[in-house]
Amino acid sequence: QVQLEESGGGLVQAGGSLRLSCTASGRTFSGYAMGWFRQAPGKEREFVATIRWSSGNNYYADSVKGRFTISRDSAKNTVYLQMNSLKPEDTAVYYCAAGITVLYSRPSSYPYWGQGTQVTVSS
Repeated sequence: QVQLEESGGGLVQAGGSLRLSCTASGRTFSGYAMGWFRQAPGKEREFVATIRWSSGNNYYADSVKGRFTISRDSAKNTVYLQMNSLKPEDTAVYYCAAGITVLYSRPSSYPYWGQGTQVTVSS
């Protein structure tokens, strides 16, 4: 049974930083892509970043390039999202996802999801 558990969300002022963690369990994730998505109230879930577990290759949404960094720690089976220079428009529930996919920006490409963690950026 695959489980993804996010942590690290919270309330931060604009310009501040947060680091989200996603701990994965239940199977071997080599060959998988681990993605971060977010969903703001009234909006569709949108792609933030993804990383290939084996190669470490990563991809970002244009809206977060240069501010967010995705990384993984294979020994801990954990993926991180370091978020710097946060803006009020980054406010959303952030979800971790896992899947074997080449269409990394599509939520439908990821069969496994965490419960989400709230990130709120105040102005």
